[in-house]
Amino acid sequence: MDRRGFLKRLFQSATLLTALTCATGAFAQQKTVKVGVLHSLSGTMAISEVSLRDVVMMAIDEINAKGGVLGAKIEPVIVDPASDWPLFADKAKQLLLQDKVAVTFGCWTSVSRKSVLPVYEQNNGLLFYPVQYEGEECSLNVFYTGAAPNQQAIPAVEYLMNEGFKKFYLLGTDYVYPRTTNKILKAMLKAKGIPDSDIREEYTPFHHQDYQTIVAKIKAFSAGGDACVISTINGDSNVPFYKEYANQGLTADDSPIMAFSVAEDELRGMDTSALVGHLAAWNYYQSQNTPGNKKFVDAFKAYCAKNNLPGGNKRVTDDPIEAAYFGVYVWKAAVEKAGSFDVDKVRKAVYGLEFDAPGGKKKMDENNQHTYKPVLIGRIRADGQFDVVSKTENIRAVPWSPFTNPEKECDNSAKANEMAMKP
Repeated sequence: MDRRGFLKRLFQSATLLTALTCATGAFAQQKTVKVGVLHSLSGTMAISEVSLRDVVMMAIDEINAKGGVLGAKIEPVIVDPASDWPLFADKAKQLLLQDKVAVTFGCWTSVSRKSVLPVYEQNNGLLFYPVQYEGEECSLNVFYTGAAPNQQAIPAVEYLMNEGFKKFYLLGTDYVYPRTTNKILKAMLKAKGIPDSDIREEYTPFHHQDYQTIVAKIKAFSAGGDACVISTINGDSNVPFYKEYANQGLTADDSPIMAFSVAEDELRGMDTSALVGHLAAWNYYQSQNTPGNKKFVDAFKAYCAKNNLPGGNKRVTDDPIEAAYFGVYVWKAAVEKAGSFDVDKVRKAVYGLEFDAPGGKKKMDENNQHTYKPVLIGRIRADGQFDVVSKTENIRAVPWSPFTNPEKECDNSAKANEMAMKP
């Protein structure tokens, strides 16, 4: 072979090698799937949302260690909307349109969920939302792994009424979840014979810090006995509220607080000595004695310690943490059932899924994209954990409350089936 022929053959070999390398690289790129993680890592809601980011990452690491999903490793795209509601929408657009994520795990407050909802609906994205909410919503683009009002707020107030309480001070942060939840609760209380004179309602802004005047009002309201507080305060405002409650000498014996947004994760940053006896309503507690829960709690502590996350092995689990965690696994199971990452096929595959969560067996509804969950009333202990004082079996979510919207129903199954059949 002459020199010219040798160089030609060498060039052809190099070209083939380059093509094979590019093809291999393209194949490797196809063996990953991007998912969005949309939680506030700064601002007033970081006290609650950082842990949701952490547990989603733990679930992703667990899944990747076992081969990923459909042979693809999960690549998380983490963004920080910084407790800024319009920024949630901007970050959602980034995740869907630029990063092309297959699914998003995120949001805490209802105002953040409402901000991103049009983005997911207009672009047919999929959001797993892990926190209790006010209902009155049923989107094809959201799976709700937290509680609807009939799985938290309504049974919590029924518990208090059964305990003999007749006066209710409804105190919340000024946004959609507290206002809508309290609208439902007021309708319920009135339907059960509680007069307007025995109901108070008040709201404070996000990051509110001075509760002296409000607690004084609660103290006066409670003076005659049989009074309680229904708290829908969110974020870091809980710390000064509970502190002021104790400063003014109010206790769980005088007027117990029933909280819907205070769990173990918020309590770990508070002095719990004066909070003993106050109540919360959730669907999971770290103290639950279930076969999978100890394993989950130990795994989360170990994960935080291994990754040098704040708190390390002293971290705790709570209801939204559990819901964020199993949401990742519900999505994985649906993808594998569908044999596809396609949103319409995955949506259909979620319906009716039954699974083991850390707090016990749960099920995704066949029609309304919510989760069957038990209702647990917990009493705060000195160590920041809860004693469960009341528990139900799994309850089906009713997104539209019969107290405010008895004529409305939520059934997405027919439309979801139709969308999944599209070529």
